[in-house]
Amino acid sequence: MLDLPDASSLPAEWWALDAVTLAARLIGAGLFWRGVGGRIVETEAYRADDPASHSFRGETLRNRAMFGAVGRAYVYRSYGIHWCFNIVCDAHVPGSAVLIRALEPLAGLDAMAERRGTRAPKLLCSGPGRLTQALGIDGGQDGADLLAPPFRLTAPVGPHALLTGPRIGITKGVEQPWRFGLAGSPYLSRAFREGRAGPADPT
Repeated sequence: MLDLPDASSLPAEWWALDAVTLAARLIGAGLFWRGVGGRIVETEAYRADDPASHSFRGETLRNRAMFGAVGRAYVYRSYGIHWCFNIVCDAHVPGSAVLIRALEPLAGLDAMAERRGTRAPKLLCSGPGRLTQALGIDGGQDGADLLAPPFRLTAPVGPHALLTGPRIGITKGVEQPWRFGLAGSPYLSRAFREGRAGPADPT
């Protein structure tokens, strides 16, 4: 498996962080499912008190994973079409999660291409639906432990600039700049036209 160079496993204590902090820190981290994956280049934060969050109105059968243990996957189907992969976080406020919006594809490119029906690198994982299709993630992984195989998450490597801006495709909480991206990455789902760049804090 092609891996991120000199990357160590993502610290387990990161899962206890609030969604906004974790979403920023995950930029540059590695996400792999059954050896297929790459570098996280775009995320969005959703807090329990956020009207745009699935957890805002309380626990349901659909969002149950968001109210469970941190460091678990929350996977849901969007508009009945594609799956979206989230990381449950915040040990102090149940109902928080980070949506993984885009990856830079690094490992398992043949498998990604077969699942996506294209070999164009920018079309493999640039968007939450493309990402899950490329990695083979679906509702069967809802609630899965991200610290256990076949998942593997690795810490960010090296300094990088962080982009911030409003989240995409929502009608509530639109004023929050809780979308984060890797500056200069060609694999973002959409450009940060209203965003700003600054140094990332990987600690």
